[in-house]
Amino acid sequence: MESVAEGLWGLADVQESRGEIGKAVKCLEAICQCSTSFLPIIDIKTRLRIATLLLNHTHNVNQAKFHLERAQLLLKSIPSCFDLKCRAYTLLSQCYHLVGAIPQQKNILNKALDLATHGDDELSATLWSCNFTSQLANALIIEGEYHNAISALDHGYASATHICSPELQMFFVSSTLHVHLMQWEDVSVVASAVNRCSQVWESIEPDKREKCLGLFFYNELLQIFYQLKTCDYKSAAHHVDKLDAAVKADMQQIQELTEELDVINQRLSRSDLRNTERLALSEKQTLLQEQLNSMSRFGSSGTGFIEPSYGYARRASGDKLELAPPPFDGEWLPKSAVYVLVDLLVIIVSRPKGSFKEAGNRIQSGLQTITEELAKLGITDGVKEVDLQHSVIWMAGVYLMLMMQFLENKVAVDLTRAEFVEAQQALVLMRDWFSRFPTILQASESIIEMLRGQYAHSVHCFSDAAFHFLEAAKMTGSKSLQAMCQIYAAVSYICIGDAESSTMALDLIGPIYGVVDSFVGVREKTGVLFAYGLLLMKQHNLQEARIRLATGLQITHNNLGDLQLVSQYLTVLGSLALALRDTRQAKEILKSSLTLAKKLYDIPTQIWILSVLAALFKDLGEKGSEMENSEFKKKKVEDLQKRLADVRSSVHHLELVERIKLEPYKVREVDARQKIAGPSLRVGLDIPESVGLSAPGPARPSSRLSDFDTARRGKRRL
Repeated sequence: MESVAEGLWGLADVQESRGEIGKAVKCLEAICQCSTSFLPIIDIKTRLRIATLLLNHTHNVNQAKFHLERAQLLLKSIPSCFDLKCRAYTLLSQCYHLVGAIPQQKNILNKALDLATHGDDELSATLWSCNFTSQLANALIIEGEYHNAISALDHGYASATHICSPELQMFFVSSTLHVHLMQWEDVSVVASAVNRCSQVWESIEPDKREKCLGLFFYNELLQIFYQLKTCDYKSAAHHVDKLDAAVKADMQQIQELTEELDVINQRLSRSDLRNTERLALSEKQTLLQEQLNSMSRFGSSGTGFIEPSYGYARRASGDKLELAPPPFDGEWLPKSAVYVLVDLLVIIVSRPKGSFKEAGNRIQSGLQTITEELAKLGITDGVKEVDLQHSVIWMAGVYLMLMMQFLENKVAVDLTRAEFVEAQQALVLMRDWFSRFPTILQASESIIEMLRGQYAHSVHCFSDAAFHFLEAAKMTGSKSLQAMCQIYAAVSYICIGDAESSTMALDLIGPIYGVVDSFVGVREKTGVLFAYGLLLMKQHNLQEARIRLATGLQITHNNLGDLQLVSQYLTVLGSLALALRDTRQAKEILKSSLTLAKKLYDIPTQIWILSVLAALFKDLGEKGSEMENSEFKKKKVEDLQKRLADVRSSVHHLELVERIKLEPYKVREVDARQKIAGPSLRVGLDIPESVGLSAPGPARPSSRLSDFDTARRGKRRL
């Protein structure tokens, strides 16, 4: 009977290689359903194989769970088989995770950890223990037990130290940093975790570091998330450049190998090849295929270990960025998602500098890749959250969140460039995605509402803008985002211009200004100083306004590198200088501001600056400059008015501006939090909600600009 089992195993392998997964499963199930009993060990191995096929290639998690639970029962009666028992535990843990049964998962992992303490081979037992510890930390994170998760990861680090594995140490310290970034209780604690990662990474020998591509990307991404949170944009840009270079090098190498392989395949298709030549080409073909398949592997020791999956077809090894050696399935995100994330970070660090062409190209390519990956998961037009298989929800969530991040950046770029129609289309698309996937995209609800506020502000609907900003503040639990939305709302109130609105703006700015130093980074400080300076100008307290604005400009220039906000600050300070009769300084400042506004294609800000320059040239009696300035301004105003007319005539304009909350499709048929719980603590894309301040809203009529009523200028989010 053993030979029969081996024959069916072999046939199943053949069917799997052909992509006939159903037939492969039937071959294996024939062993389990045979009336003649096989040895328990054969039944166990067969069920593990079935479960692996089901997890890697289908959504049938419950059937996989059934076979694993049956295998586990059989294993209880066998005193040995340590490796098989561990494999059953790790696969069963993932099944429980996929169906959202976190308590059962924690229970099975604790049993697995107890088993690992009794392994005969210390190295193998320690590796399995580290694997179970990592999964347990994931489960603890989902239940919000951050401190226990960190304790589990520290235990894993100690085990990795015991077996002298710096790569595995790096895996655990990186995971710990990720938890700290998600929890963020103390800046010094997070900073210490960042430094610890850097130290452990440097302890790995250079030749080994080159093989740890997954760890390289994971560590660099976590470092960037920390630097964006603390507004250290210069350091973040340096790390983003490193990642971008690594992506390009990897893709270039894959392209070269693929092209070489295509040439060999074409030559092998010829019928006139001599046997010796064909043999040599076949050997080279095999070598190239192995190189392509192993480019992203952690090491050759992975052969023979079960490769778990999270409910979608098994990817080629070259499509994985593994973080740890077997028996781990230590991937954070699929390679395509990581590379898309790098594109997103390039956009985030380049957009404030006005690199809109680069940002636009990245947005377009990123959205295309995400759309393709969503299609592989069955997410096409018309598919809604309730239609998804449970086992694809985590991966769908990753790509959907990335989709929203890209669209958010597109809205910001388009509003900055006064491309209102394109911004409107991207915002409508965000709204439609949220309506179809309200649970998965729950965190995007406040962002969409905030973007509605920015859109409304850009098209002069200041009262509506303030409403949407304040609604966005209510929807989020992020104190940072709440503060930024309140600052935006204050600026919109200032733009309205009456005494009541100014009072409402002060009520919003005052509390934030009092606690601004308690925020991480300087994003909130630059925003509140800008808004407060505008309000002081509105109240004709020019000297005090100048002090606040000068301080904000210095912080913005030194820390954020946001050219648009710098341009705004300079414009306000130029207006102040003119109001204080310092015409020479006003002229220099305004010319610098206009240069930046032109670089950013920021038409509203250009009009604002030109209006102030008109008053300046009139005071100086420079008729020629005044006429030239007037002609340039006239063209810009006509351009802006046409853009505003186009966007206001759109069918989507009123529905975005009106004060009605977005309503998702009625698809909440599942326990939301359990259903979207991901299989890894390293899922959270903890990218800061905002990377600074952006463009002001459109200018009011120039006759009022000459009165230095610059407070009407708004800000949009970067």
